[in-house]
Amino acid sequence: MMDTQGLKAVASRAGLSDTYISAWGEPTNVSDTVLVKLLSALGYDTKNDAALLASAERKQRVDILSPVLVIREEQPVDVALSLGKTVRIGDFSWSLTLENGECLEGWLESQVVSDTREDDGKLVFRLADSLPLGYHQLTLRRKRRKSPFISTLIVAPASCYKQESLQADKKLWGTTVQLYTLKTEQNWGIGDFGDLMQLVGGIANRGGDFVGLNPIHSLFPANPEGASPYSPSSRRWLNVLYIDVSSVPEFALSDEAQQLVGSADFQTRIKDTRDSEWVKYSDVAALKMSVLPMLWETFKSRQLEKKTDRAQTFNRFVDAGGESLLHQAAFDALHAELKKTDDSLWGWPVFPEEYRHFSNPAVQSFIKQHQDKVHFYMYLQWLAEEQLAAVQQLAEERGMDIGLYRDLAVGVCDSGAESWADEGALCLDASIGAPPDILGPLGQNWGLPPLNPEYLVKHAYRPFIELLRANMKHCGALRIDHVLGLLRLWWIPRGDSARDGAYLYYPVSDLLAILALESHRNQCSIIGEDLGTVPDEIVEPLADGGVHSYKVFFFETAKDGGYLSPLHYPDQSMATLCTHDMPTLRGFWHCDDLRLGEELGLYPDKEQLEGLFQTRAEMKQKMLDSIRWHGWLPDYVGQDALYVPMDKGLSHGMQLHLAAGSSSLLGLQLEDWLEMDKPVNVPGTVDEYPNWRRKLSTTLDDLFSRQEINQLCQRLTDVRAKAGKHEG
Repeated sequence: MMDTQGLKAVASRAGLSDTYISAWGEPTNVSDTVLVKLLSALGYDTKNDAALLASAERKQRVDILSPVLVIREEQPVDVALSLGKTVRIGDFSWSLTLENGECLEGWLESQVVSDTREDDGKLVFRLADSLPLGYHQLTLRRKRRKSPFISTLIVAPASCYKQESLQADKKLWGTTVQLYTLKTEQNWGIGDFGDLMQLVGGIANRGGDFVGLNPIHSLFPANPEGASPYSPSSRRWLNVLYIDVSSVPEFALSDEAQQLVGSADFQTRIKDTRDSEWVKYSDVAALKMSVLPMLWETFKSRQLEKKTDRAQTFNRFVDAGGESLLHQAAFDALHAELKKTDDSLWGWPVFPEEYRHFSNPAVQSFIKQHQDKVHFYMYLQWLAEEQLAAVQQLAEERGMDIGLYRDLAVGVCDSGAESWADEGALCLDASIGAPPDILGPLGQNWGLPPLNPEYLVKHAYRPFIELLRANMKHCGALRIDHVLGLLRLWWIPRGDSARDGAYLYYPVSDLLAILALESHRNQCSIIGEDLGTVPDEIVEPLADGGVHSYKVFFFETAKDGGYLSPLHYPDQSMATLCTHDMPTLRGFWHCDDLRLGEELGLYPDKEQLEGLFQTRAEMKQKMLDSIRWHGWLPDYVGQDALYVPMDKGLSHGMQLHLAAGSSSLLGLQLEDWLEMDKPVNVPGTVDEYPNWRRKLSTTLDDLFSRQEINQLCQRLTDVRAKAGKHEG
């Protein structure tokens, strides 16, 4: 067994914590075995003490100049160097190339601020009193040394971007929706970007300022049943099943595509997927993937061969997408090809050995031999982005302050394009999740390999920066799922239970600074999903960093168990009644989620279930009392929650109660406008419930023709306007 003391010291320097506070408030130790496995996942040699210490010395060696330095604007630019006590300072000169190409230079000697090398400290020199925002390159040269020391210098604003209306304390409202759930008479059985265009127009006309989306990251076109938006193939690219096929310009130019789609058989198949209560992903994919290749052929002959403007736009998209787009397109093309011969190939871990990594020679030959197929998947990514951009453009034209808000999943799944092409940014021998808590006594393992913090620093946070840029495109706000992951993530060794994990800490101040810089560059405000156990040390940095907190009405209770008035929520927050991981408003009120959980075997302990029913009854009563006290309930609604059903009066009362609060943003689910009872997702289930498939109960045309919904939108707009004035 390894020396515990030494092991803990190495783990601590790697950012792993050997203790944590459990959900029950108790300090809990992490076992040595877990630490060893996680250090191994981080690339340490753990076969014995000597090997561990040697690899720690190698991996944790401090460079003279850190590969990256992140500072906030208007701060003096002080650079710390790890130099030996006897090193001559006069031998060093520096030059700084700013992002705009301007170059500054000087000598180290004349700019030393402090020198604590005698006490094993660092030498610090001041580069400038302040620098412009952006990504700059610092080069440090030493006499008689051929290669210079190079560092990326990132200068970031103090906090994230906010639209002018948010800065002026205007109170905005909008809807949140899982895109695939939208129903229209036009779509092919799944909500698409065309439907989103209609929804955005409808909400804008009714006074709303945003439409919030589920993650729309790329999934698996060749394995359409892998449908969880939170287990994407890559977070850099889009889900091509959301393409509105008949709106693609090439569709109007392709007789072949129009004839196929217009045929009686095809129309019957579309009707079947459209009429289904659940999204039939395989059927939708089969329909779309039988027509899209025809559009690609048309694009090649009508655009690419003629070098039209549209062809140039596509070529620029491919150039800008670079390696990452090639990874995605090559993966999708290879997956589709392999799936033809073996339908059970759900992801790259079960591909034939020679195809299990992008860099393998067999994959490179596949790309050369199937270039057209790879370009076809690039074309699909381009179509998806083109349609998404058009929706945001419409939102801006209609005067929405935010337009779309996108959702960034916490990680990528271990069987998709990003992990297949990974060169060290991800730790594939670990996955992230959550330790045991009151609601989940076994903890949670999300099956998502985490980003390696050491790799991030070494590469000047490039993977994180590119991730943010990809997700801040064509939207006015970005919701970051599990924003606490910027501080720490619960790492679980590959194949182990979620109980056997540990927290690994990330360079949170650097990540928040980069988030602020990119949010300004993309004019995108930030919402941080900060539910669950929130460590004290991140509360202030998130608030100071301009990140909107996420307030779910059901969870916002005072010490006595009563419900907090939404007037006491922080301004810098987004308020909502329910989320995609919870029952709908109606489902919650009628305890449908508890009955469904019992049916699915989620509550084997009868006493626990009875306790949950009892707690729910108490919650409902306290909610009713609070909403009544604030004057948002119609007179006919009874006093005793046991006998009060969820109807329009109570539902609208709850929504208006929240609208009158102080949160800058208010997001309401379309499901609750339609008084739906079935959830879209039941956490803790995989095959027991059809997660991520339940559609809305009616079409958008019908939804927007309903008088009670139009009246609710009008009242929401009025109440929000008053809430803003009241604040002022």
